[in-house]
Amino acid sequence: MLFFNKGNKSSKLTKKRSLKMTVMSAIAASTIALSGITASAAASFKLTTVFHVYLNDSFIGTVSDKEVVQEILDEKLVELKETYKNMDLQIGSDIEYIAEQVFHSTANNQQASRNLESAIQLQAEAAAIVIDGEAVAYLDSKSTADQVIRTLKLQYVTEDELTDLENRQAEVTTDLPALSENQTRLIDVRLSKEVSILEEKVSPDKMMTIDEVVTLLQKGTLEEKKYTVQEGDVLGTIANGHGLKLVDFLALNPELNEDSVLKIGQEVNVTAYEPLIEIIVDKEVNQLEEIPYANEVEEDAAMPKGDSKVKQQGQNGSKSVTYMISQQNGTTTTKTVTNEQVVQEPVNHILIKGTKVIPSRGSGTLAWPAVGGYISSQMGYRWGRMHKGIDIARPSNRSILAADNGVVVSAGYDGGYGNKIVIDHQNGIRTLYAHLASINVSVGQTVSKGSTIGVMGSTGDSTGIHLHFEVFKDGVNQNPLSYVSR
Repeated sequence: MLFFNKGNKSSKLTKKRSLKMTVMSAIAASTIALSGITASAAASFKLTTVFHVYLNDSFIGTVSDKEVVQEILDEKLVELKETYKNMDLQIGSDIEYIAEQVFHSTANNQQASRNLESAIQLQAEAAAIVIDGEAVAYLDSKSTADQVIRTLKLQYVTEDELTDLENRQAEVTTDLPALSENQTRLIDVRLSKEVSILEEKVSPDKMMTIDEVVTLLQKGTLEEKKYTVQEGDVLGTIANGHGLKLVDFLALNPELNEDSVLKIGQEVNVTAYEPLIEIIVDKEVNQLEEIPYANEVEEDAAMPKGDSKVKQQGQNGSKSVTYMISQQNGTTTTKTVTNEQVVQEPVNHILIKGTKVIPSRGSGTLAWPAVGGYISSQMGYRWGRMHKGIDIARPSNRSILAADNGVVVSAGYDGGYGNKIVIDHQNGIRTLYAHLASINVSVGQTVSKGSTIGVMGSTGDSTGIHLHFEVFKDGVNQNPLSYVSR
């Protein structure tokens, strides 16, 4: 339904009354004048009727026939129906005519038509979405406005969830059953601000579609703001200059990353989205969660140090936890435990470790076999063949140390190794020390961890003074760095 703006009614009423008084005075004057004329003379005068036209109490002009005005209104209606095809349009009828009989016509149809054309300001019945007292968008009906709000909510919940919530709210259900395992239940879906839908009359060009209003409410704008890169601009300064964090700026420009180089004249998006309203979702969530088992260690003085065995395998437990969660536009703002029940108690993992020290038996953890120094060559292929250990060079002094307690099983010269020592640590591990300048131990000798067994040198196939160090586990060559602790 379309209506005309009424403007300042009081002043226009004054003008209208003034003109009416003028018209009535003129009519009265004519009557007096005619009364002094004889009947035969009066017959020679011909009176003409004119119509003074008012649109919503505002004087438009004087016409010779009411049809002049009606034709203008009909033409306007046809024009509007072409422009606003989906609206049920009707021209408002608040037009008033004051007839006057005059001796000489004062009608000016063309001027009155022009005045009427310019005075028609159409308005449509609309449903205004009002946020905190301010109308921010207009739609064709309340049901359409309701659909906008529902569409916003469905960005964060499913249709089934929302329908179930609405049904429960309609029933005013107060007592809800406990949640089943891994079940989720909506408690409320609401708006972050006070929103109302009011009937208003607005210009038809202010009407918006559902999609346009959803976008407006979510982003606070319908149009993206662009910035043209200038000389000297970098990502951070552009973001800061438009009130954006760098992460938000990059989100607006997915083709860019932190390492992108901008070009002068390049356009980037700097729209600072500030939603007009956000959706708050309150829900209950039940989760079956794992209770990790604890590790316990028991010492056994009768078991050699370095040995261990599992007394009891650990087993995780489980618990049923219910949370009350509040989310705003999909981001969790609060998460509170409302109920927690243990479903299955965890079983501790119990490990028995030996503490008995045996001078000829190692603990399994190897010490650094030199006094300082650095790794000059790693284990791996080198010069076309496998380098089976690590090389340690430039120590603080040249003493070679036993990596762990054990028994010397080899001590002497061995080809490319030069002077070499092998220690069996009596726990499946053997260590080898090569290129020594001198050897301080003999085969069968028990050595303790950290004791000096020789001096670093360059015997055998060596390019300089260093220690070549190898580790074997159950006869298999190992990377020493997996065992050595510095």
